[in-house]
Amino acid sequence: MILIILVISAIALLISFVYTSRNSVRLPLTIVFGLLLVGSVVFISKNDNQHYGMVKTTTAKTSKLASVSANKQLNLLLYQSVGSADKHRVYVYKQTASQKKTQHTKASVKVTNHVKTSQNTPKLVTKTTRWTYKSNAMKFWFGIAGNDHELISTNNTFYVNADWAVLSSSQAKAFSKLMKQQQPTLKARAKVYVQNQVKTAMTKDPTMSQAEITKVSKAAAAQYQQNAVKSLLQQVKAND
Repeated sequence: MILIILVISAIALLISFVYTSRNSVRLPLTIVFGLLLVGSVVFISKNDNQHYGMVKTTTAKTSKLASVSANKQLNLLLYQSVGSADKHRVYVYKQTASQKKTQHTKASVKVTNHVKTSQNTPKLVTKTTRWTYKSNAMKFWFGIAGNDHELISTNNTFYVNADWAVLSSSQAKAFSKLMKQQQPTLKARAKVYVQNQVKTAMTKDPTMSQAEITKVSKAAAAQYQQNAVKSLLQQVKAND
């Protein structure tokens, strides 16, 4: 509406100043329409530069978070550095384990990303702050500018557990390559580790049933795999 007032006052000012011959009429009209014109310009400028009539509104959205790794022993959150000095990152993630395509945060100066360790279920909390009009009246006057719900900032916080790895895309590739290279060695060592754990358990309890032995074997295999993954991750990060 303010733009309409601006246009009307400009036209009316021109008509009153040029086509009104009587000074007693022209002067008041010129003052009135001149003030309307100047006032419209001032408020339009304040709305554009200072967001006059608007307030910051923040909304929060919580999403599930799942590992992007195909390896069940590795819970992984990926990121890609944008620009130099690793100042900005785009994070790659999934919301469910069954999700085929990954998602990623936007590469924008208005988007900030943080990773925090939590003991709760992994999740992504997205807080979005926008400019919105404080009342319908303000929206009536300035809404034609199309700046309602203009984005100010987006803050993504990834809450992951302590056993999660946060790797760059290059580190993830290096880990995958190292994992394939070490696979035969890891298999052989895992077999020996499981056998030793079973022997230790049977020494403590010679009457163990087959079901108990199987349970110990599975637990030992999982433990060895977890330790092996942790060790390989440390190597990758050290060589990066």
